[in-house]
Amino acid sequence: MITGKTTNFGVIGNPIGHSLSPAMQNAGIRAAGLDYVYIAMPVLNEELAQAVTGLKALGFRGFNVTIPHKQAIMPYLDEIHEDAQIIGAVNAVLNDNGHLIGYNTDVIGFIQGMKDRGFQPAGRQALLLGAGGAARAIIWGLIKENVKSLTIGVRNAAKAQQVAEYFGKYMDIHILDWHSAEFAAALGQAELLINSTPLGMVPRTDAMPPVDWSRVDPQAFVYDIIYTPAETLFLKAARQHGCRTLNGEAMLVGQGAEAFRLWTGNTLPPVPMAEALRAALQQQK
Repeated sequence: MITGKTTNFGVIGNPIGHSLSPAMQNAGIRAAGLDYVYIAMPVLNEELAQAVTGLKALGFRGFNVTIPHKQAIMPYLDEIHEDAQIIGAVNAVLNDNGHLIGYNTDVIGFIQGMKDRGFQPAGRQALLLGAGGAARAIIWGLIKENVKSLTIGVRNAAKAQQVAEYFGKYMDIHILDWHSAEFAAALGQAELLINSTPLGMVPRTDAMPPVDWSRVDPQAFVYDIIYTPAETLFLKAARQHGCRTLNGEAMLVGQGAEAFRLWTGNTLPPVPMAEALRAALQQQK
Protein backbone atom coordinates (compact mmCIF):
# COMPACT_ATOMS: atom_id res chain seq x y z
CA MET A 1 0.00 0.00 0.00
CA ILE A 2 1.25 3.48 -0.90
CA THR A 3 1.52 5.74 2.15
CA GLY A 4 3.07 9.05 3.10
CA LYS A 5 6.29 7.17 3.81
CA THR A 6 6.49 5.51 0.39
CA THR A 7 9.55 6.53 -1.63
CA ASN A 8 8.82 7.53 -5.23
CA PHE A 9 10.73 6.56 -8.35
CA GLY A 10 9.75 6.71 -12.00
CA VAL A 11 10.57 7.15 -15.66
CA ILE A 12 10.12 10.21 -17.88
CA GLY A 13 9.72 10.23 -21.64
CA ASN A 14 7.52 11.39 -24.51
CA PRO A 15 5.50 9.30 -25.15
CA ILE A 16 5.71 7.05 -22.12
CA GLY A 17 2.61 4.83 -22.27
CA HIS A 18 4.56 2.00 -23.89
CA SER A 19 7.22 1.87 -21.17
CA LEU A 20 7.80 -1.53 -19.60
CA SER A 21 9.80 -0.12 -16.70
CA PRO A 22 6.89 0.33 -14.23
CA ALA A 23 5.78 -3.29 -14.54
CA MET A 24 9.35 -4.54 -14.31
CA GLN A 25 10.50 -2.32 -11.44
CA ASN A 26 7.35 -2.68 -9.33
CA ALA A 27 7.52 -6.46 -9.62
CA GLY A 28 11.06 -6.35 -8.25
CA ILE A 29 10.03 -3.93 -5.51
CA ARG A 30 7.15 -6.17 -4.40
CA ALA A 31 9.35 -9.26 -4.41
CA ALA A 32 11.94 -7.45 -2.27
CA GLY A 33 9.27 -6.23 0.16
CA LEU A 34 10.28 -2.57 -0.12
CA ASP A 35 8.11 0.48 0.53
CA TYR A 36 8.75 2.04 -2.86
CA VAL A 37 6.66 2.75 -5.95
CA TYR A 38 7.73 3.35 -9.56
CA ILE A 39 5.54 5.32 -11.99
CA ALA A 40 5.62 6.45 -15.63
CA MET A 41 5.49 10.21 -16.21
CA PRO A 42 4.93 11.85 -19.60
CA VAL A 43 7.13 14.92 -20.07
CA LEU A 44 6.83 17.13 -23.14
CA ASN A 45 10.08 18.18 -24.78
CA GLU A 46 9.59 21.85 -24.00
CA GLU A 47 8.78 21.10 -20.34
CA LEU A 48 11.85 18.98 -19.53
CA ALA A 49 13.59 21.63 -17.43
CA GLN A 50 10.49 22.21 -15.30
CA ALA A 51 10.00 18.47 -14.91
CA VAL A 52 13.54 17.96 -13.62
CA THR A 53 13.09 20.79 -11.13
CA GLY A 54 9.72 19.38 -10.08
CA LEU A 55 11.00 15.84 -9.54
CA LYS A 56 13.78 17.21 -7.35
CA ALA A 57 11.32 19.37 -5.39
CA LEU A 58 8.97 16.41 -4.88
CA GLY A 59 11.79 14.36 -3.40
CA PHE A 60 12.05 11.68 -6.04
CA ARG A 61 15.14 9.70 -5.04
CA GLY A 62 15.73 8.70 -8.65
CA PHE A 63 14.18 8.35 -12.07
CA ASN A 64 14.87 6.79 -15.43
CA VAL A 65 15.04 8.76 -18.66
CA THR A 66 13.92 7.48 -22.03
CA ILE A 67 13.37 8.82 -25.55
CA PRO A 68 13.60 11.69 -26.43
CA HIS A 69 15.22 13.11 -23.28
CA LYS A 70 18.40 11.03 -22.89
CA GLN A 71 20.65 13.71 -24.35
CA ALA A 72 18.48 16.76 -23.70
CA ILE A 73 18.44 16.22 -19.93
CA MET A 74 22.20 16.43 -19.52
CA PRO A 75 22.47 20.28 -19.17
CA TYR A 76 19.95 20.19 -16.30
CA LEU A 77 22.01 17.82 -14.14
CA ASP A 78 24.69 18.74 -11.62
CA GLU A 79 27.03 15.87 -12.46
CA ILE A 80 27.41 13.28 -15.23
CA HIS A 81 28.97 9.90 -14.53
CA GLU A 82 31.83 8.85 -16.82
CA ASP A 83 29.84 6.18 -18.66
CA ALA A 84 27.07 8.62 -19.53
CA GLN A 85 29.58 11.30 -20.55
CA ILE A 86 31.39 9.00 -22.96
CA ILE A 87 28.23 7.43 -24.40
CA GLY A 88 26.57 10.84 -24.63
CA ALA A 89 23.28 9.78 -23.06
CA VAL A 90 21.70 9.52 -19.60
CA ASN A 91 19.10 6.88 -18.77
CA ALA A 92 19.06 7.14 -14.97
CA VAL A 93 19.25 10.09 -12.57
CA LEU A 94 20.08 9.93 -8.86
CA ASN A 95 18.82 12.70 -6.59
CA ASP A 96 21.47 12.87 -3.86
CA ASN A 97 19.98 15.47 -1.49
CA GLY A 98 19.24 17.83 -4.35
CA HIS A 99 22.42 17.04 -6.29
CA LEU A 100 21.35 15.37 -9.54
CA ILE A 101 23.76 12.81 -11.02
CA GLY A 102 23.22 11.31 -14.48
CA TYR A 103 24.18 7.72 -15.24
CA ASN A 104 23.98 5.31 -18.14
CA THR A 105 23.20 1.84 -16.79
CA ASP A 106 22.95 0.20 -20.23
CA VAL A 107 26.68 -0.58 -20.00
CA ILE A 108 26.33 -2.73 -16.89
CA GLY A 109 23.04 -4.20 -18.08
CA PHE A 110 24.63 -5.33 -21.33
CA ILE A 111 27.80 -6.77 -19.79
CA GLN A 112 26.17 -8.41 -16.77
CA GLY A 113 23.72 -10.26 -19.00
CA MET A 114 26.61 -12.15 -20.60
CA LYS A 115 28.42 -12.77 -17.35
CA ASP A 116 25.30 -14.19 -15.74
CA ARG A 117 25.25 -16.74 -18.58
CA GLY A 118 28.85 -17.68 -17.88
CA PHE A 119 30.46 -15.78 -20.75
CA GLN A 120 33.37 -13.49 -19.91
CA PRO A 121 34.07 -10.94 -22.70
CA ALA A 122 37.57 -10.05 -21.46
CA GLY A 123 40.25 -11.15 -23.92
CA ARG A 124 37.68 -12.19 -26.58
CA GLN A 125 37.39 -11.15 -30.20
CA ALA A 126 34.11 -9.26 -30.54
CA LEU A 127 32.13 -8.53 -33.70
CA LEU A 128 29.33 -5.98 -33.40
CA LEU A 129 26.61 -5.54 -36.02
CA GLY A 130 25.46 -1.93 -36.30
CA ALA A 131 26.87 1.39 -35.13
CA GLY A 132 23.74 3.36 -34.24
CA GLY A 133 22.74 4.91 -30.91
CA ALA A 134 22.28 1.56 -29.17
CA ALA A 135 25.80 0.51 -30.16
CA ARG A 136 27.56 3.22 -28.15
CA ALA A 137 26.85 1.68 -24.74
CA ILE A 138 27.83 -1.73 -26.09
CA ILE A 139 31.11 -0.44 -27.52
CA TRP A 140 32.03 1.32 -24.30
CA GLY A 141 31.10 -1.76 -22.26
CA LEU A 142 33.32 -3.98 -24.40
CA ILE A 143 36.19 -1.51 -24.13
CA LYS A 144 35.84 -1.42 -20.33
CA GLU A 145 35.84 -5.21 -20.25
CA ASN A 146 39.11 -5.32 -22.21
CA VAL A 147 38.03 -7.35 -25.20
CA LYS A 148 40.96 -8.45 -27.33
CA SER A 149 39.60 -6.87 -30.50
CA LEU A 150 36.46 -5.12 -31.69
CA THR A 151 35.18 -5.12 -35.26
CA ILE A 152 31.95 -3.44 -36.34
CA GLY A 153 30.06 -4.71 -39.36
CA VAL A 154 27.68 -2.19 -40.95
CA ARG A 155 25.71 -1.34 -44.05
CA ASN A 156 27.34 2.09 -44.37
CA ALA A 157 31.02 1.90 -43.44
CA ALA A 158 31.70 5.60 -44.05
CA LYS A 159 29.02 6.71 -41.58
CA ALA A 160 30.17 4.22 -38.94
CA GLN A 161 33.76 5.44 -39.23
CA GLN A 162 32.77 8.43 -37.08
CA VAL A 163 31.93 6.06 -34.23
CA ALA A 164 35.27 4.26 -34.60
CA GLU A 165 37.13 7.57 -34.54
CA TYR A 166 35.22 8.73 -31.45
CA PHE A 167 36.12 5.60 -29.45
CA GLY A 168 39.55 5.31 -31.10
CA LYS A 169 41.31 6.99 -28.19
CA TYR A 170 40.34 4.03 -26.04
CA MET A 171 40.76 1.15 -28.51
CA ASP A 172 41.38 0.48 -32.19
CA ILE A 173 38.08 -0.42 -33.83
CA HIS A 174 37.80 -1.88 -37.31
CA ILE A 175 34.82 -0.92 -39.48
CA LEU A 176 33.81 -3.37 -42.20
CA ASP A 177 31.08 -3.39 -44.82
CA TRP A 178 29.04 -6.45 -43.91
CA HIS A 179 28.87 -7.48 -47.58
CA SER A 180 32.67 -7.55 -47.91
CA ALA A 181 35.07 -10.47 -47.96
CA GLU A 182 36.84 -8.94 -44.95
CA PHE A 183 33.62 -9.11 -42.95
CA ALA A 184 33.11 -12.74 -43.91
CA ALA A 185 36.61 -13.49 -42.67
CA ALA A 186 35.96 -11.59 -39.43
CA LEU A 187 32.91 -13.76 -38.77
CA GLY A 188 35.18 -16.77 -38.59
CA GLN A 189 37.32 -15.12 -35.89
CA ALA A 190 34.49 -13.83 -33.70
CA GLU A 191 34.10 -15.30 -30.24
CA LEU A 192 31.34 -12.83 -29.40
CA LEU A 193 28.79 -11.79 -32.06
CA ILE A 194 26.34 -9.00 -31.18
CA ASN A 195 23.39 -7.53 -33.07
CA SER A 196 22.65 -3.92 -32.12
CA THR A 197 20.53 -3.20 -35.21
CA PRO A 198 16.70 -3.22 -35.21
CA LEU A 199 16.69 -5.91 -37.90
CA GLY A 200 14.38 -8.68 -36.73
CA MET A 201 12.44 -6.60 -34.21
CA VAL A 202 8.64 -6.52 -34.23
CA PRO A 203 7.00 -5.93 -36.65
CA ARG A 204 9.81 -6.81 -39.12
CA THR A 205 10.48 -10.23 -37.64
CA ASP A 206 11.47 -11.67 -41.03
CA ALA A 207 14.64 -9.55 -41.21
CA MET A 208 18.15 -10.16 -39.91
CA PRO A 209 21.70 -8.91 -40.53
CA PRO A 210 23.51 -10.65 -43.43
CA VAL A 211 25.48 -13.29 -41.51
CA ASP A 212 26.91 -16.35 -43.27
CA TRP A 213 26.51 -18.85 -40.45
CA SER A 214 28.73 -21.37 -42.16
CA ARG A 215 31.64 -19.07 -41.26
CA VAL A 216 30.66 -18.61 -37.61
CA ASP A 217 32.33 -20.75 -34.95
CA PRO A 218 29.61 -22.80 -33.17
CA GLN A 219 31.45 -22.01 -29.93
CA ALA A 220 30.78 -18.28 -30.37
CA PHE A 221 28.43 -16.50 -27.96
CA VAL A 222 25.66 -14.71 -29.89
CA TYR A 223 23.82 -11.77 -28.33
CA ASP A 224 20.87 -9.83 -29.80
CA ILE A 225 19.78 -6.76 -27.83
CA ILE A 226 16.26 -7.10 -29.28
CA TYR A 227 13.71 -8.62 -26.88
CA THR A 228 10.59 -8.49 -29.08
CA PRO A 229 10.34 -11.20 -30.25
CA ALA A 230 12.12 -13.24 -27.59
CA GLU A 231 13.95 -15.16 -30.30
CA THR A 232 14.75 -13.20 -33.44
CA LEU A 233 15.55 -14.86 -36.74
CA PHE A 234 19.18 -13.98 -35.98
CA LEU A 235 19.13 -15.83 -32.65
CA LYS A 236 17.21 -18.77 -34.08
CA ALA A 237 19.85 -19.23 -36.78
CA ALA A 238 22.60 -18.96 -34.16
CA ARG A 239 20.95 -21.53 -31.91
CA GLN A 240 20.48 -23.95 -34.79
CA HIS A 241 24.16 -23.47 -35.63
CA GLY A 242 25.05 -24.61 -32.11
CA CYS A 243 25.90 -21.24 -30.56
CA ARG A 244 24.93 -20.12 -27.08
CA THR A 245 22.46 -17.24 -27.40
CA LEU A 246 21.08 -14.38 -25.35
CA ASN A 247 18.37 -11.82 -26.15
CA GLY A 248 17.89 -8.25 -24.98
CA GLU A 249 15.70 -9.10 -22.01
CA ALA A 250 18.80 -9.56 -19.84
CA MET A 251 20.11 -6.11 -20.80
CA LEU A 252 16.75 -4.42 -20.15
CA VAL A 253 16.29 -6.06 -16.75
CA GLY A 254 19.95 -5.52 -15.89
CA GLN A 255 19.97 -1.80 -16.63
CA GLY A 256 16.80 -1.35 -14.57
CA ALA A 257 18.20 -3.31 -11.65
CA GLU A 258 21.45 -1.31 -11.75
CA ALA A 259 19.53 1.97 -11.72
CA PHE A 260 17.64 0.83 -8.65
CA ARG A 261 20.88 -0.20 -6.94
CA LEU A 262 22.30 3.27 -7.57
CA TRP A 263 19.20 4.91 -6.12
CA THR A 264 18.71 2.76 -3.04
CA GLY A 265 21.62 0.37 -2.49
CA ASN A 266 19.10 -2.47 -2.77
CA THR A 267 19.46 -5.30 -5.27
CA LEU A 268 16.16 -6.26 -6.86
CA PRO A 269 15.54 -9.94 -7.73
CA PRO A 270 15.83 -10.32 -11.54
CA VAL A 271 13.48 -13.29 -11.96
CA PRO A 272 10.20 -11.51 -11.02
CA MET A 273 11.36 -8.48 -13.00
CA ALA A 274 11.85 -10.63 -16.11
CA GLU A 275 8.53 -12.40 -15.57
CA ALA A 276 6.71 -9.08 -15.27
CA LEU A 277 8.47 -7.84 -18.41
CA ARG A 278 7.26 -10.84 -20.41
CA ALA A 279 3.72 -10.45 -19.08
CA ALA A 280 3.69 -6.75 -20.00
CA LEU A 281 4.95 -7.55 -23.48
CA GLN A 282 2.21 -10.14 -23.88
CA GLN A 283 -0.42 -7.56 -22.90
CA GLN A 284 0.91 -5.12 -25.50
CA LYS A 285 0.47 -7.61 -28.33
